[in-house]
This record gives sequence, C-alpha cells and structure tokens, in this order.
Amino acid sequence: MTLRVVGAGLPRTGTASLSQALERLLGGRCYHMSIIPGHPFDLGAGWDTALAGGQPDWSEVFEGFTAAVDWPASAFWRDISAYYPDALVVLSTRDSAETWLSSLEATILPVTRMANVPDWTGGRGLLQLFEQFTGTTQWDNPATLKAAYERHNAAVRKSVPAGRLLDFRASDGWKPLCDRLGLPVPDVPFPHVNKREDWG
Repeated sequence: MTLRVVGAGLPRTGTASLSQALERLLGGRCYHMSIIPGHPFDLGAGWDTALAGGQPDWSEVFEGFTAAVDWPASAFWRDISAYYPDALVVLSTRDSAETWLSSLEATILPVTRMANVPDWTGGRGLLQLFEQFTGTTQWDNPATLKAAYERHNAAVRKSVPAGRLLDFRASDGWKPLCDRLGLPVPDVPFPHVNKREDWG
C-alpha cells in the first residue's frame, strides 16, 4: 500500500474533515494525529526520529494507510511527498492567518501550554512541532504563529508543482478532491467534524 494523498495543511485547517473525506473516497485509512495512541505529546519512535532530524522509515510509519493529513505528517510534507512522488499534495488552509489563529487558540494552544512548564514529565512531541514550525522556542506569540502560518503555506505553494498540488478549503467540498483524484462525487454531504465547540 502507498500513500495517494499527502496533506501539507496545518492543524485547524479542516484536517479531521479532510481525513474522513479521503477515507470515503479512497476506501482506506487516513493517517491523522488523532490515531496516534500517545498523541499529542508522545508521538512514537518514528516521529521522534523525524523531529530529531533523522529519517524514519516512512513505509513503516504509514503502513496500512492510503493518505496522511494533519501534524505530525504535514510538518514533514517535503520528505513525505518526495518519498511518495505520485501522491497528490493537498494544502488545506483557512480564510486567513487570523481565522486560523483564532481556531488554534480555542483548541490546541491551551493543551500545548500544559506541557510548556518546568515540571512537565510527559512527552514533548507537540511542543517540538510548534518549535520546528515557528523556528523558535518562543513560539507562543500571535505574530510569530501567524507569520509561520503564512510562511508554511507559501513554501508549499512555491515548492510543489501546480499539477501535483491542490490548494483546498473544507468549504470547497467534494468536487476539487474528486476531480484531482479522478473519482465520482459522493452523494452525501462533505464531512464537518472536530469543530471548535467540540473541544471541552
């Protein structure tokens, strides 16, 4: 089995909805952070290797999956898309960096801050992802996060050939995905899950 879709979109860009959509379209499992047993702080040996600058065995990491979206996979979109050269690269985004940050602040950031204390004894996976994403240990700053969001999206758009890239928002629905994957549009609504009100 090989990945047919590599998601390059950041968390809180509709990745959970995209994951469900891809599973329906491709008839296989989609890799998302939520499937990692120790998420979000203990991501496992393969991702620990990647975060340390090493090269994990991607075929082992993604064994049994047909697509991958969300962190940690999208943090390594360059390496993964190079490893799976025939996969479509899907860059999921929000309307703006401000909209994205607002969603992040209401969901992921409070969880991440729990680990950013001196006496934390759990894993550091999510913290490391934010540090890599922003390029600094002082990542918890609105301007820093918004700049990193814009920089990330620009890098994907610049690096991935247009014929291989789908710039996507969940509000676009089924058609862009189906067109690029050569699949019929399902006769059900596009998924809308993991909304901010679902976070306690």
